[in-house]
Amino acid sequence: MKKALSLMTAAALVLSLAACGSTASSAASSEAASPEAASSDAASSEAASSEAASETETAELSTVEPGKLIMSTNAAFPPYEMTTDSGEFEGIDIETAQAIADKLGLELQIDDMDFDAALLAVQQGKADMVMAGVTVTDERQNVMDFTDSYATGIQSIIVKEDSDIASVDDLAGKKIGTQRGTTGYLYCSDDFGDENVVAYDNGLTAVQMLNNGQVDCVVIDNAPAKEFIAANPGLKLLDTAYVEESYAIGVGKGNTELKDAINTALEELKADGTLQAIVDKYITAE
Repeated sequence: MKKALSLMTAAALVLSLAACGSTASSAASSEAASPEAASSDAASSEAASSEAASETETAELSTVEPGKLIMSTNAAFPPYEMTTDSGEFEGIDIETAQAIADKLGLELQIDDMDFDAALLAVQQGKADMVMAGVTVTDERQNVMDFTDSYATGIQSIIVKEDSDIASVDDLAGKKIGTQRGTTGYLYCSDDFGDENVVAYDNGLTAVQMLNNGQVDCVVIDNAPAKEFIAANPGLKLLDTAYVEESYAIGVGKGNTELKDAINTALEELKADGTLQAIVDKYITAE
């Protein structure tokens, strides 16, 4: 602002020398108006610069479609993502994604598909982010980037009430049902061998196969496990957890601007209590 006032003062002096016939009152009037005009111009310039900076920041976000934030998910993972009777999406990830989109000034679009396909959608540039109770692994970090963690998950074991399986140690030699592409599938395959693990398209199908006697147990995240047990009398959850892990949002490899913007949004949602309120809405503390 000091620079702007100096330039205007110099201009006033040049005009004063050129117009020697001007009256003293005119000169005084001109000098009195100049600081006000300078202040007004500076304020307008500052506001314009701020608006331009905001537009530039939004423009720097590289998304599949301008103005949209496309989220790939597998809406069969309650309470993180699921569909209502009317076909609408709901859940922790759904509401968190909407809150993030609102923070970024983007329209949220949700694409529902198999879990494996949801991961691939981000890798292939068909989606901006994947939220489906995704755990960060070394293998996944090779093909996509991840935000900070926003939730904690526990891999748990569902069995029939009369099952002889009492702990993780009893899983050896058993037929284990899992959801394809999940960390539950990866952990069980590593620990008990591929030949003992059956992968299904979703957790619901795995639980149905347990009810039918085609598998001896199901390994899946603790939150959806409770939902499945509540809907299927005769099943129970083992007290001991199999694995504890953290969930994060996957974005395209190298899309640092979007990852950083989502992290900033997550920090704000944690700070103002929005994220915890979303979790509390779907998961009741015991």
